[in-house]
Amino acid sequence: MHSKYLIVGSSHAALEGATAIRLIDSDGTLAMLTRDARLPYSPTILPYVVSGRSRPDKVKLRDESYFRANAIDFVSDATVASLDPAQQSLCLVSGETRRYDKLLIATGAAPALPPVPGLREVPYHVLRSMNDAVGLHEAMQHAKSALVLGAGLIGMHAAENMAEARIGVCVVEMQRHALSGYFEPRASTIIERTFTRNGIRMLMGRTLQRVERAGEGCRATLSDGSTIEADLLLVCTGVKPNMDFLAGSGIETEAGILVDDRMRTSAPNVWAAGDVAQARGFWGDKVLNGILPNAVEQGRIAGLDMADDAGLQPFPGAVPLNTYSFFGQQAISVGRAHADDGVDVKESGDDDKGVYRRIALKDGKLIGIATINDFIDAGVMWQLILRGTDLSAVRDKFIADPMLTGRQLMSQTWR
Repeated sequence: MHSKYLIVGSSHAALEGATAIRLIDSDGTLAMLTRDARLPYSPTILPYVVSGRSRPDKVKLRDESYFRANAIDFVSDATVASLDPAQQSLCLVSGETRRYDKLLIATGAAPALPPVPGLREVPYHVLRSMNDAVGLHEAMQHAKSALVLGAGLIGMHAAENMAEARIGVCVVEMQRHALSGYFEPRASTIIERTFTRNGIRMLMGRTLQRVERAGEGCRATLSDGSTIEADLLLVCTGVKPNMDFLAGSGIETEAGILVDDRMRTSAPNVWAAGDVAQARGFWGDKVLNGILPNAVEQGRIAGLDMADDAGLQPFPGAVPLNTYSFFGQQAISVGRAHADDGVDVKESGDDDKGVYRRIALKDGKLIGIATINDFIDAGVMWQLILRGTDLSAVRDKFIADPMLTGRQLMSQTWR
């Protein structure tokens, strides 16, 4: 089987790549392979499937009619085993060979399990796929207690869902604070207190030393010597790019697949985008930046470049952006969470009321902003950083009201 364009993956980066290709080339043969058995869905919907608010069959990003209308051969249950860039072909686990003129790798990431003795010998859950979400939802129906390992976004979402299902939840995190990759300690503490008030036990700055089976559940021993027994164990300790099939391909990788500003890999006619791609960060080094806007932009750029779009604008660099709702409250983080020397930082808020704002400026330009229960337009803040907008003339106004001032600036300059 041969395609002019072949895309491996079916989430945001893959779909944006396909859309971009079809904007330029409506006739070239295009196939999309996915290891999933389902139509495309967004990983961001998984917490809602876990909670039962959304049904797995009602959260499709695209349906069959989209693929028919765009002449895309969508192939599910297709897992790639190996890639041979020299022959411009890949082999599936099924034994089938697929050939291509141009290939986009958008295989996303998978849960990374910590090296904890006994972990693989006890029942545990992860949360990265729809099957994971369905399995966790079912397990929650029979659990009275749960241990969540990891206080990142996935772990915190899951802990909230479990608490709302009247399950006793304990969260264990090796860092000193929850969501430390997105917020400074003061903001993290506000979030942690909210979880504690809602009955969730937050154990920060501790690691899991070993785990063993206890009845139908598990018994975990922590670094401080204490033990926790739980009916349900959820491991949310990070992810790693799905790129094992690249072994022997010669494609350059580090933490992910290394790409340039057009999402090209080191192999001719091979692009990568989304959670699997290690692209230039806005402030320099190449980074993995697993957020939805980043996947969308990288997929779009890759698709346009594959279709030889003459007007393509290269990737400007990855800027983190996260919006996080918890127990009816909202936290937003855009840009750099932690400041270096020489950065102008203004922090304000009311910890007792759970209100927080932190703005970081360097050389008059925004490099980071984080808020809790203090709404800002995250998209506008993202654009201010990407465009390097000089805020020197309106610094005080921006610090006092970043949302209004930011929108005014963008309305004057957005083109």
